[in-house]
Amino acid sequence: MIVRNKPNAFQLFFIIRGSVVPLIFPQIAFMTILGAMVAATQYYYPAVFPNFTLAPLALLGIALSLFLGFRNNACYDRWWEARKQWGQLIVDSRSLSRQVTSYIDGDAKGGVEVQKRMIHLTIAFNHALRHKLRQSDPWHDIEKYLEPEDIEPLRQSKNLPDALLRLMGKKLGTCGHKKLLSDFLMQSLDDHITSMASVQAACERIQNTPLPFAYMLLVQRTAYLYCLILPFGIVASQGLVTPLFCAIVAYTFFGLDALSEELEDPFGLSANDLALSAMSRTIEINLLETLGETDLPTPIQPVKHRLE
Repeated sequence: MIVRNKPNAFQLFFIIRGSVVPLIFPQIAFMTILGAMVAATQYYYPAVFPNFTLAPLALLGIALSLFLGFRNNACYDRWWEARKQWGQLIVDSRSLSRQVTSYIDGDAKGGVEVQKRMIHLTIAFNHALRHKLRQSDPWHDIEKYLEPEDIEPLRQSKNLPDALLRLMGKKLGTCGHKKLLSDFLMQSLDDHITSMASVQAACERIQNTPLPFAYMLLVQRTAYLYCLILPFGIVASQGLVTPLFCAIVAYTFFGLDALSEELEDPFGLSANDLALSAMSRTIEINLLETLGETDLPTPIQPVKHRLE
């Protein structure tokens, strides 16, 4: 995620980090060169390209704009839904840790150990979910929060975040058996665990259900066809500035398409994806503070305006 102050009007034209320009530069360059070749041909051989009507280009441009707008809105909805789900996960994690430390009697036998165990499992779940969504190895982040006897069964699990939630449920049941919690408080804590499971399911739904491939194919084919036809349609009226118009149109259409592709998968490591690492670290710090610990991890800061 790009984090920076709002640039002024002059800086807008020179910002590259976080922009889609590096992703679409080949398309822009190709369309500009094509426009230059068509413009040069028109300049030296004026009769080659007659003065075409722009009505077909206008109709195709309107259709393409609608296609791109719909896809961009759908991808942004996925990105914003993912952000809301992680916001809910932060709420559930903080609420669970607050209730665990408030309602489980630390003076009772095993009370402090249960508090620490539940909060550590909550931290581990957040890290495990992030790594599952990014398809990376979670163990260097979560192993220190697990008991030795739990590590091997968890390594065998096909769905590590779900296995951690099941383990949290078992620990919560143990609290009930030991009379550390009333039935009402157990239900309240279990509601937070259920909400965390709901967040995981929603994130998996977003990750495993991309937009229809046929729609993406239609949009990209139409964008290429439009940009390929454009210089031939406008060269008679625009002359030597045809390459400039081709570059601007290519930047607009291919840029929207590239941005949609980034937003479609909000859990990745692209410049405009969600800062899952920073959010996981925030949860980790908040929950360790709940336990009264002072040796806390360092918050993740943006590096060259980029927060991961």
